[in-house]
Amino acid sequence: MKFDVLTLFPEMFESLDESIIGRAKEKGLIEINLINIRDFSKDKHKKVDDTPYGGGAGMVIRPDVVYDAYSSIKNKETAKVIYLSPQGNVLNQEKVKELSRNQHLILLCGHYEGIDQRVLDEIVDEEISIGDYVLTGGELPAMVLIDSVSRYVEGVLNNESVKEESFSNNLLEYPQYTRPEEFRGRKVPEVLISGHHENIKKWRDEKSLEITKLKRPDLLNKN
Repeated sequence: MKFDVLTLFPEMFESLDESIIGRAKEKGLIEINLINIRDFSKDKHKKVDDTPYGGGAGMVIRPDVVYDAYSSIKNKETAKVIYLSPQGNVLNQEKVKELSRNQHLILLCGHYEGIDQRVLDEIVDEEISIGDYVLTGGELPAMVLIDSVSRYVEGVLNNESVKEESFSNNLLEYPQYTRPEEFRGRKVPEVLISGHHENIKKWRDEKSLEITKLKRPDLLNKN
């Protein structure tokens, strides 16, 4: 899967070279290309923003530099373009699954007071938010989206891990345990060391429902 990221701060994405995502990149399962919008500025100081028409606080990113950066991407015609914005649809697991069916995503990271609406109207297919709050830019949301979507790319994770994780069926995941069998007087539930797979599955299903009722009862209305 290919991600092209239009950003003013490509250095922020160095964290995606680590852990599971980093290994997926090394194996060629995912490709992340960072396009610095500032490289397409015609200003000698590489300025990309200007004051907003109509007045107001802050600066707005110019449409021409964003469009030129977008135009540099190869095979963009078949890609889905996403603008990371607090005004967008909130990212959830169903949306993650939907996005993972694409072979090519272009992510546009906003900054300052935003991006000139004309270029958004020209190139963006969908706006996505990672929550009802405002961040200083779209880089962190873009990283969240890349991480969450990449987990559904074949070979990045064990398939069973994806099937059983939280939100996969609108339920939170059951508790996990490992060695030692006893820790500070707390023992692993006996059913998990019984070797009885049917009872283990039943216990896990019950715990998932119990935890969801306690922590996220709103999810039960989606079942």
